[in-house]
Amino acid sequence: MALGGLISNRNFGSFIGSGNGCQRLGKSGAEVSKLFPNALLCRNHQPLQASLHHESGHMRRSFGCFLQPRMDSVIRFRNSIKINRSRAYYKSEESDITEGVVPSADGSAEAILVEGNLQNASPWWQQFPRRWVIVLLCFSSFLLCNMDRVNMSIAILPMSQEYNWSSATVGLIQSSFFWGYLLTQILGGIWADKFGGKVVLGFGVVWWSFATIMTPIAARLGLPFLLVVRAFMGIGEGVAMPAMNNMLSKWIPVSERSRSLALVYSGMYLGSVTGLAFSPMLITKFGWPSVFYSFGSLGSIWFLLWLKFAYSSPKDDPDLSEEEKKVILGGSKPREPVTVIPWKLILSKPPVWALIISHFCHNWGTFILLTWMPTYYNQVLKFNLTESGLLCVLPWLTMAVFANIGGWIADTLVSRGLSITNVRKIMQSIGFLGPAFFLSQLSHVKTPAMAVLCMACSQGSDAFSQSGLYSNHQDIGPRYAGVLLGLSNTAGVLAGVFGTAATGYILQRGSWDDVFKVAVALYLIGTLVWNLFATGEKILD
Repeated sequence: MALGGLISNRNFGSFIGSGNGCQRLGKSGAEVSKLFPNALLCRNHQPLQASLHHESGHMRRSFGCFLQPRMDSVIRFRNSIKINRSRAYYKSEESDITEGVVPSADGSAEAILVEGNLQNASPWWQQFPRRWVIVLLCFSSFLLCNMDRVNMSIAILPMSQEYNWSSATVGLIQSSFFWGYLLTQILGGIWADKFGGKVVLGFGVVWWSFATIMTPIAARLGLPFLLVVRAFMGIGEGVAMPAMNNMLSKWIPVSERSRSLALVYSGMYLGSVTGLAFSPMLITKFGWPSVFYSFGSLGSIWFLLWLKFAYSSPKDDPDLSEEEKKVILGGSKPREPVTVIPWKLILSKPPVWALIISHFCHNWGTFILLTWMPTYYNQVLKFNLTESGLLCVLPWLTMAVFANIGGWIADTLVSRGLSITNVRKIMQSIGFLGPAFFLSQLSHVKTPAMAVLCMACSQGSDAFSQSGLYSNHQDIGPRYAGVLLGLSNTAGVLAGVFGTAATGYILQRGSWDDVFKVAVALYLIGTLVWNLFATGEKILD
C-alpha cells in the first residue's frame, strides 16, 4: 500500500509540469477542461483555472481539488508556480474519480498516498484513552502505597535486633502508622472535593515517600523521632483513597466504574506482594535501610508523571478529545468544586450509614486475616516463619486477580441493563458471604493445604467488595465521593485497630475458632445492613 501510494517523478511530475502529462490521460487539454472545469492544467494547454490553495473546510467536486499539493510542495513566484517534483503528497476531498488512483498511459492505475491518512495515523500511546491514563497512575500510586507500608513489617526484624527493641516497642512502632492514617481520612476527602484530587494525591505520595526515606535517619536519632516519622507517613497515605475516589468520580463513567476501581485497588494488593518479595532480598544484600531508601525514591518518578499527565477533572485537560469528553460526561456538564460540605444532609441518609457500617464489618475480617495470618500459619498449621511469609503473599495475589474479575462482571451486568443498586448488592453480598463461608470451614479441614486454600478463597471472594461498597461512594454522591470514602474508611481503619487488638484478647482466653466466629458474625451483620439500606442511586447532588 505504501509503495503504491508514492508517486514517481517520472509519471506524476511530468503529468503536472508538461504537455505530455495530459496525453497520459488519453485526452487533450480541452477535453480535460470539459470533464473537469476547475482542473489545474499545464502551461502548454490552458491557463491555470484553479487555485492550489483553498480555504479551510472548502469542498469541490473537481480535479483541481483532487490534486491539491501540500504547502511545502508549492513555491510561488510573481506570475508562475513551480512544483517541487522531488516529492509531493496529495489528498482526496471529494471527486468523481476513484479516490487515491491516477490512471497511467497503459490504462493501469497508480495509487497515491492520501495525506489525511498520514495525519490521522497517530501513535498508539496518543490514542490510549486519557481516563485510563488517570486510572493507571492511580493504580501505580497505590502500588507504591502498600510497598512503602509493608516494608516495615519485614525490616522491623533486623531493626529490633540492632536497637534492642522489646515486643511492646515493636507493637508501638507498628501502630504509630495508624495515628496519622486515621487523622487524614476525612480531611483528605474534604481537601480532594474542594481543591481537586490531583493536588491532594500528589501531596500524599510526596509526603509519604519523603517519610519513608527519612525512616532510617529517624531510627538512628531515637524512638520518638521514629514514631513521629511513621505517623507522618500515615498522614500521607491517609489522603490517598479519598483523593483517588474523587478523581475517578469525575473521570470514569458509570459503565466503567467497577473495573477501574478494581484495577486501582488491586495495585494495593500487588504492592504488598512486591514489598514482601523484594524487601528480604534488599535487606540481605544491602542492609535494612536500603528498603526505605529504594522504595521511597520511587515516589519522585511517579510524581513527575503525575504532574505531566494528571488533571483533577476532564474539563482541566487540554488534550482530551471531544469524543472522550462526551463518553466521560455522558452529556452532563462538569460540576464546580465543593465549597461547603453538607454534613447534616450526608449523615441523615441511611445509605451513607449502610456504607459506614458495612465498611466496618468488612475491614474487621480483612485486617484480622492480613495481620494475624502468619501467626495462624505458624501456630495452627505448624509452618515455619519462612513458609508463613511466603504463604502470606498468596491471599494478596488472589485478591488482585478476583478484584479485577469482579469489576468486569459488575460493569457487564450494568451494561446489560441490571440496575446499579442490584449490582452493588450482589457484588457486596459475595464479598461478605464468601469469606463467612470459607472461614466457617476452617475448623473442619484436616490438612494444612486445605486450610491455606480456604484462606485464599476467603480473600478472593472478599475482593468482590471493590465492586460493591468501594464503588458505592461514587454512585450515591459523586460530588462528595472523597468525603464519603473518608467517612467509611475511618470506620474501616477503626475496625482494623480494634479487631487486631480484640483478636489477641480472644486468643488469650479462647481459640482461633472463636476469632473466626466473631468475623463471620460481623460479615452476616454487614450483609443484612447492606441489602436493607444500600442503594446505587444518587442521593446527594
